[in-house]
Amino acid sequence: MTKLIELCKKFNCEYAENEPMSKHTTFKIGGNAKLVIYPENEEQISSFVKVANECGIRLITVGNGSNLLVDDDGIDACVLILDDRMGEIRLVDDETIYAGAGAMLIKLCRFAYEHSLTGLEFAYGIPGTCGGGAFMNAGAYGGEMKDILFKCTHVDANGNIGQLENEDLRLSYRHSAYYENNCIITGLYLKLKKGNKVDIKEKMDDLISRRRDKQPLEYPSAGSTFKRPEGYFAGALIEECGLRGKSVGGAQVSEKHCGFVINKGGATCKDVLELCRLCSDTVFEKKGVKLEMEIRVTK
Repeated sequence: MTKLIELCKKFNCEYAENEPMSKHTTFKIGGNAKLVIYPENEEQISSFVKVANECGIRLITVGNGSNLLVDDDGIDACVLILDDRMGEIRLVDDETIYAGAGAMLIKLCRFAYEHSLTGLEFAYGIPGTCGGGAFMNAGAYGGEMKDILFKCTHVDANGNIGQLENEDLRLSYRHSAYYENNCIITGLYLKLKKGNKVDIKEKMDDLISRRRDKQPLEYPSAGSTFKRPEGYFAGALIEECGLRGKSVGGAQVSEKHCGFVINKGGATCKDVLELCRLCSDTVFEKKGVKLEMEIRVTK
């Protein structure tokens, strides 16, 4: 890690050694990462990737950590945290927005509203970054990133700067090309439509209200725990199997919304995984439906 730290000092880039990943996930769970770096631009990321490759160091990229569960023993890797240091949001033209990967989706939604642009309302309240939203094709309430996202810039596994556009993004349910290509998303281009600010505000207010009413936002979690099985809703299946409020250690199936596994207090990665396994096995046994985790597990 010494060469990466030297590079941080050269760039005057913030970093931390043996950093608890519980500070960087919305689950508030996870052991230490060997090194955490906060890059400020695409060129720095390119340099970090090249040096990591030369030194045989594994790199992991994290945004807000809102869809991430980190192993209790931590990560033997360098973690690049993409936050508001890479959070520029600007208009490209009257209906196109550029957003840095580190910008929060909620901030992007507000920017769109301020410029009377519609199409992003579904994302208002999703607690992730724009890069994470593109990576997993985030969606809610009938909308998805694929409806508006047409280009991503990235740094590839060799440290080269590039981009993917349109169908090459391979956006589908909770999936993009970035799941397989080992590139680090650095920016997004979104095509929206002119709308009425009053209508946009009403929709945003309605969706954030529905989130607060139905989701256990008062507890740490990683959002929806399982992907939606075709023809079913994971939360409903879990509830029908009598698992509402079921706990393993500090992890619990939310009593407010069974589609969420929450950190009720002091939960470990092991607790969460055991509870998820119990839910999946029980639903398959009683309903014949296989649940697939939406949360990414990293160790």
